[in-house]
Amino acid sequence: MHRNISLPEQLTPLINTAELNIIDLQCIRDDRILFEQLNFTAKSGELIQIEGHNGSGKTSLLRILCGLTLATEGQVLWNNTDILDDRANYWTHLNYIGHTTGVKSELTPLENLTVARALSAHPTDISLDEALARVGLYGFEDVPSRTLSAGQKRRVALARLLINDAPLWILDEPFTALDKHAIKMLETLFDAHAQRGGLALLTSHHTIKCDYARILKLTD
Repeated sequence: MHRNISLPEQLTPLINTAELNIIDLQCIRDDRILFEQLNFTAKSGELIQIEGHNGSGKTSLLRILCGLTLATEGQVLWNNTDILDDRANYWTHLNYIGHTTGVKSELTPLENLTVARALSAHPTDISLDEALARVGLYGFEDVPSRTLSAGQKRRVALARLLINDAPLWILDEPFTALDKHAIKMLETLFDAHAQRGGLALLTSHHTIKCDYARILKLTD
């Protein structure tokens, strides 16, 4: 049975149905086939953890799904439209956090989120202070990000999920450098996103404990 997760008032259920279709995808890097004839569909309310050994192409797959890297063959469809036909519009529906945090060290956490919100096509009504508090950074709003630990910088990056109301989350190793409390917080956030109709795909060496999760293995 799915546990009920109370959502903040500002995070109302997503209206649009989200669907990502991967069709006959192939990726070749340095004359080596990382994966081929990859087919799967991800829909609203799902959290998909992509598994595979080191070098199997997990990060390459995520970058293809984001439209940042071209596949050798195949298609990625967002709600039945090829993402390469209108990448700018597709990106307005996407929250992407790569293996690096993308946090600017010379800016404070609050300034980092201010920039992120200004670039968001669908900003939420959550205040930036509240977003930082929810990821465990209360009291660190105005310190230079270069003074933060790796785990704290990861939390700044994850706070972007709260201020941009995108239905699709694509995350590369989001649990990196997080302690047990932060991992639990993030798992709860994932379940809340799925419960309100969102979709998330992620890679992680951590076995996630979410009600809405399923596993996609790139390699046996």
